[in-house]
Amino acid sequence: MNEPHLQSLCDQETMIERARADDAPEWLARHVETFTGALTGERNGTPFPCHFGTNAVERGDLLYTAVPSLTDPDALFGFRDALVEYLDTYRDHAELAPLVTFFAPPDGVGDREGVEAVPEADWHEALWHVLQFLHVNDPEPWPEDVPTDPDDPHWEFCFGGTPMFPTSRAPFYDDRRSRYCPVGLEITFQPRDVFDGLTHDTEAGARAREVIQGRLGDYDGVCPHADLGDYGVEGDREWRQYLFSADESQFPDECPLTVTREVTALDADPGDAGGVGAD
Repeated sequence: MNEPHLQSLCDQETMIERARADDAPEWLARHVETFTGALTGERNGTPFPCHFGTNAVERGDLLYTAVPSLTDPDALFGFRDALVEYLDTYRDHAELAPLVTFFAPPDGVGDREGVEAVPEADWHEALWHVLQFLHVNDPEPWPEDVPTDPDDPHWEFCFGGTPMFPTSRAPFYDDRRSRYCPVGLEITFQPRDVFDGLTHDTEAGARAREVIQGRLGDYDGVCPHADLGDYGVEGDREWRQYLFSADESQFPDECPLTVTREVTALDADPGDAGGVGAD
């Protein structure tokens, strides 16, 4: 961790130092500035809705990485390796240590006006391209106890044998500013076990949802998104929450991820697949 290259896994102090360095890419400096500003600031007189995220930033508990391209295989393999390292270390770093991933803007898009001109559909495509790349190059099999069908309420994106909830922000939101990032795609990966004791069926989870959803309406100035739901609840779908729609006509008709239980990563140990077939 904290190795001296752009795509290394790093702690918050290192990421801030890296973003402020004279040779830092402009997109990375803006990502860090707008992310920390959003989570620790206010809008419409209301703090950022997710107080867990705000507290983690203020304590310096989050982990980070940067990815210089949404499509270049070398950049995405570098991200894959950082995510593998993250899963090996996050439990020892802090009680709540999601991974915040900053992506460079699409190729050929350099300024804020250009980024915001990118159609919403392209951002959904970018997210699912990244997640599909991770899945295809996952060195571990899909967990036996997680369905492979995204239409199952107990489905969740998995990597490294770990179910996780990727929360994304992007430039196409006019109103839903809690999900707005002016720089490009930003994904925060939260392993499912960080929600232990905070699920919808617990008292602590119910209180947390009441606070977060109460703040959402005030912060965004619009009602919470119709797709906002709870894991495992019939009718709610996790994949629809990874990057909320602003214009439903630009949102995927079905989950774009193709899932197999088999290990397909070329650099994985063939024995890892264990002969388990796909659903």
